[in-house]
Amino acid sequence: MDNTEQEGRYDILQNEAGEILIVIKQRRGGPENPRFVYDGGERALLYRSRESAVFLNSIAAGARSPLKAVDEVLVAEIDGDEVAREYMVPVRIVRSLSALL
Repeated sequence: MDNTEQEGRYDILQNEAGEILIVIKQRRGGPENPRFVYDGGERALLYRSRESAVFLNSIAAGARSPLKAVDEVLVAEIDGDEVAREYMVPVRIVRSLSALL
């Protein structure tokens, strides 16, 4: 994972059904076997492919329990005001994200 980036701005949204949408800026290359790796804390890793992963930092306390409660999230990559791509990503809950890095 040479191309791991810190995500400056992202949004995490939840609908009434409890489904989660994560909005990030568009990245080069499409996702290949993506995973959302999370330990319930203030940081998560969106693994997009071997060449691209994104850290989501400072996850709001109110978003932490809902993120741990879902099996998958919808990721939307935006370019300006347009959705460039969207895809479902399985959530993998781990004991410690720091231990994996």
